[in-house]
Amino acid sequence: MKLPQPTARLVFRAWRDDDPLAAQLFGDPRVAALVGGPFDAAQIRDRLAFELANQRDHQIAYWPISEGGVDVGCCGLKPRDPARTIYELGFYLLPSAWGRGYAVEAGRSVIAHAFDVLGAPELFAGHHPDNHASRRTLEKLGFVFTHVELYPPTGLMHPGYALKKNEGRCDSSSQRP
Repeated sequence: MKLPQPTARLVFRAWRDDDPLAAQLFGDPRVAALVGGPFDAAQIRDRLAFELANQRDHQIAYWPISEGGVDVGCCGLKPRDPARTIYELGFYLLPSAWGRGYAVEAGRSVIAHAFDVLGAPELFAGHHPDNHASRRTLEKLGFVFTHVELYPPTGLMHPGYALKKNEGRCDSSSQRP
């Protein structure tokens, strides 16, 4: 599996069986609060299994990211519309990494990977309606609001966004760190 390119501060890696980042990240109630959590140990194992399956079956994941060898969260892709090669961009950061620009930095590398390596024509992203930081991050990455849709884990209507290759900021050459 080919990983997104490292950024000025961040390195991507693959998930490992029993990866401790899964419990740190998805087990943190502040991280999980806006995505259907808090999650118990079984749900955390299921989430890790989902990421491992995406790595194995689709060669993508919400890859762990680290700075200086210390995990700070994850950022990556999951299948959205496999028939059209459209992926969903997502990111989760540990609270200690909030507000440091990691989501934008990692997102730019993942966008370049999706367009240049995977050949995606378009990306999708969404966020909890109360997560204003994620909205700002998606806007900085060039995503444009398109619709709202039900996100079953929260039972709420979440805003959805699209980013098309070669439209404005989404030209992958401008996304490189």
